[in-house]
Amino acid sequence: MDLTSKLNTLLSKTDLTVTDEQISQLVAYVELLDKWNKAYNLTSVRDPGDMLVKHIVDSLVNGPFLNGNNFIDVGTGPGLPGIPLAILYPQKNFVLLDSLGKRITFLKQVVYQLKLENVTPVLSRVENYLPDVPFDGVLSRAFASLDDMITWCKHLIDHNGRFYALKGLYPSKELAAMPEGIELVNSFEIIVPELDGQRHLIELKKIA
Repeated sequence: MDLTSKLNTLLSKTDLTVTDEQISQLVAYVELLDKWNKAYNLTSVRDPGDMLVKHIVDSLVNGPFLNGNNFIDVGTGPGLPGIPLAILYPQKNFVLLDSLGKRITFLKQVVYQLKLENVTPVLSRVENYLPDVPFDGVLSRAFASLDDMITWCKHLIDHNGRFYALKGLYPSKELAAMPEGIELVNSFEIIVPELDGQRHLIELKKIA
């Protein structure tokens, strides 16, 4: 399969502007993920073509809704959505946090091979990670619930920052059960070309 032409086809069905160099980096990332996945079991998605849909474009289409320049991707796994977004927005900075050493080892290799100067992989549990300054946004597509995300990550932003939760179905019950001091800012229905199933981006903030 020609991954470059498939990615170009997928991106042509979105409103994103992606350069040829960025396309090359995204394809190189998928090739690394495919290679390392055989030994490290980084993702259950085995086919590189499926990775383009379920990992790359699924991450990128959230980009236009993110405000700010400094983000942390919590429970990043193999770097999702952080690596694709860092490639798309080289002027923004991304800390990629995970508690599994093999994932961080992989991410350091990705950063080195793709020459990504705006990505910092960090091996830590989220509750033990204390940022020097609050982030503009906390990204997660891994947390089981919004409540968990808020509980574990609330020290990472102040009242100016935002939680960005990448979800499948619209999480009505989770939103109804949010802790005090948090409010829904926005929810966006995200369209991912060639992906079966719904996608939503939930934006939350702290209130005084």
